[in-house]
Amino acid sequence: MALDGTRDDMVAIEHPGVGRTANVTVTLLPPLLLGFAIWRAWGGALHWQDLVVLATGYGLTGMGVTVGFHRLFTHRSFKTRVAVRALLAILGSAAAEGPLIEWVSTHRMHHRFSDRPGDPHSPHVDRDSGWSGALRGLLHAHVGWIIRATDLASPQRYAPDLVADRLTRWVDRTFVVWVLAGLAAPFGLGVALTGTLTGGLTGLLWGGAVRILLLHHATFSVNSLCHFFGRRSYDTGDHSRNLAWLALPTFGEAWHNNHHAFPTSARHGLTRWQLDPSAWVIGGLERVGLAWDVINVTPARRLAKLDAAESTSP
Repeated sequence: MALDGTRDDMVAIEHPGVGRTANVTVTLLPPLLLGFAIWRAWGGALHWQDLVVLATGYGLTGMGVTVGFHRLFTHRSFKTRVAVRALLAILGSAAAEGPLIEWVSTHRMHHRFSDRPGDPHSPHVDRDSGWSGALRGLLHAHVGWIIRATDLASPQRYAPDLVADRLTRWVDRTFVVWVLAGLAAPFGLGVALTGTLTGGLTGLLWGGAVRILLLHHATFSVNSLCHFFGRRSYDTGDHSRNLAWLALPTFGEAWHNNHHAFPTSARHGLTRWQLDPSAWVIGGLERVGLAWDVINVTPARRLAKLDAAESTSP
């Protein structure tokens, strides 16, 4: 993909072959293990304990990504205590979507060049016309950009605040530790719930491999589907859209047009019926004194943005 801006926007991956192998493994191995899990479940090997482990792991690591990586560290939508920052950073790292500073840098670059040359994962840039071009664009935005990447968004340019922060540097450097901990935890929970080694192994399968697969593709769908399908309430200068059916699996991230209209808002679901579990968590932290300076969008500001969109529509 052609990139706008200067070379200061990007840094070369030091060992692209190693990085590509790791990305392919993390992307393709979970679907294979999901097939094994389905085969096991078909044979009666899926138990309620496995579903508890899956739901627990998905919820905790998913909130680590949405509340932590995205709303706290990328957009600074609220402030919180050091212990909560550390916990959210660790949970987000356990999701195996990449180290914290790399994730934040990439997402901030996405907002700077959204759906224009320079966007790391737009389904619209450099694509051919017609259905074949659309499918290739969606595939690129979903997983292709991860597998084929040779450059990364420069942390010094896009995340200098995190580079200068001792806590975020430490979590970033120890990324692999937290990925492994995210696999050890479902194994331990499976053993605790069943009292057997087999329960630990099936817990690892469902709460490890299957959880990673489901959460990855929920996140990837925001990059791809939410820039292609759904409704646009606000004129954001890009193709971001709200995709209601994806809101709960992504913990509110699928209100993506809302997010691009108000990037620093702690709440992406801006109306009563736009369900946003991540905002509920942030609100809960605020009520118990663990979050403050929470950024919310006033009704007047929303109406002004809606009026601006209507005035520019043909």
